[in-house]
Amino acid sequence: MDRVIHVNRCAKVVKGGRRYSFGALVVVGDRAGRIGIGFGKANEVTDAVKKATESARQKMQQIVRNGDTIPHEVIGEFSGGKVLLKPASPGTGVIAGVTVRSILEAAGIKDVLTKSLGSKNPYNVAKATFKALLQLKSRDEVLHKRGKEIHLSSQPFTE
Repeated sequence: MDRVIHVNRCAKVVKGGRRYSFGALVVVGDRAGRIGIGFGKANEVTDAVKKATESARQKMQQIVRNGDTIPHEVIGEFSGGKVLLKPASPGTGVIAGVTVRSILEAAGIKDVLTKSLGSKNPYNVAKATFKALLQLKSRDEVLHKRGKEIHLSSQPFTE
């Protein structure tokens, strides 16, 4: 699944008038925890989107999920963009702005609460979201890093 997040038009004034060029921001994901973000520039929108999609496919990375949500609260920062991601209970849905929503949906996250702080620039918000998702760690990963063992008593009680 690939989705165009933003297309930026840039005008260069020349002798005969204005020359337009375009920059496209695209997110690519398999809805199973692998996502990538790419940016491409060209004189035509379709070429810019094609370049961005190719760039995003090359930069795909695996993120940690906990079912349909994220394992813990996290804040991602990039330049002036700052994004807060919080896990939510099943059935909540993706509570997010357009840029963050498209990235989370591409990753296959269905229940999450978000808040975009600081910059509203789609590129900075997208990169901040991507950085936040890369910071996520699973419970087992944290226990292993701390040198702890998983005991039966630490497992949820079911009977």
